[in-house]
Amino acid sequence: MTLEIITYKHGKDIPAFFDKELFHSQKLFLVYEATQGYTPYLIVAKNEKGDVLSQLLACVRNVRLFFPPYFFRRCEVYGSGEYRDEIKDKEYLFGMMLKHLTKEVASSSFVIEFRNLSNALWGYKFFRENGYFPINWLRVRNSLHSQKSAEERFSPSRIRQIKKGLKNGATVEKAQTKEEIQEFSQMLRKVYSIHIRKHFPSIDFFQHLEKVLIQNGEANIFIVRYKGKVIGGSACIYSGKDAFLWFSGGMRKTYALQYPGILAVWIALKDAFDNGYHHLEFMDVGLPFKKHGYREFVLRFGGKQSSTRRWFRFRWQWLNKLFTRIYV
Repeated sequence: MTLEIITYKHGKDIPAFFDKELFHSQKLFLVYEATQGYTPYLIVAKNEKGDVLSQLLACVRNVRLFFPPYFFRRCEVYGSGEYRDEIKDKEYLFGMMLKHLTKEVASSSFVIEFRNLSNALWGYKFFRENGYFPINWLRVRNSLHSQKSAEERFSPSRIRQIKKGLKNGATVEKAQTKEEIQEFSQMLRKVYSIHIRKHFPSIDFFQHLEKVLIQNGEANIFIVRYKGKVIGGSACIYSGKDAFLWFSGGMRKTYALQYPGILAVWIALKDAFDNGYHHLEFMDVGLPFKKHGYREFVLRFGGKQSSTRRWFRFRWQWLNKLFTRIYV
């Protein structure tokens, strides 16, 4: 098969392809493109007739730290791409796009990371051929495709906390205005700022999320209020039959009796169930340690933990070789 691999760097140049997988769609590309500090790349594979066979969306973003290195760029990819249904050897196409992407961003990115892969063995051969090393990771997702409501899977203590939070004056709703989205973003940025490894985008990301995805029913921002103030919230996006909780948090120390972080996750799960989604996956449940606070927190909502892999490639080859010895 003769393949042509193309990189699109500007949303206006992208023709209409298939957009079933939101994480590899033109729509999410446009959100990234409009966000300060983000640079998206859409890798597309075509056959000799010019038909699109597959596409892979990557985003290079700026990272600033308070300790050396103070600034670097990292490339992140969610999932393994989107493919035509009739394609039989999807992994081969993935390998070609992976090779192309690596050459495209390796010089400008300190690290490239592939995360949220549905199959831990996917693309193993091609990742290794292109200098990546794997680290075993953990994922958590809630099954929603049954007659059980989302709440029936929660732990008894979690149910009590939700009832107490609502009884103590907290309310939950969808963000409807730009002002609410801005208030949500400012609140959650403060929550994320205390976590060294947690990245939180600029408000541009959420404003364009509203323009491109929320208006089309492909994303939602939920807010928790108390006495008119936003004290918690969550942001979800929807791809196919599944929901993904991308960001969530709450001012749990200041408003402990209202349980804002718990209510933010609860409303996202409830809404996903009410709208017929099969699963809700938590996008990042922490480093793969035996015990992790955030992972233990979300598991009490009735989700199940499973093993997967994340693949990494650093710009420095000696560092890749070191981690390969440790983890492979």
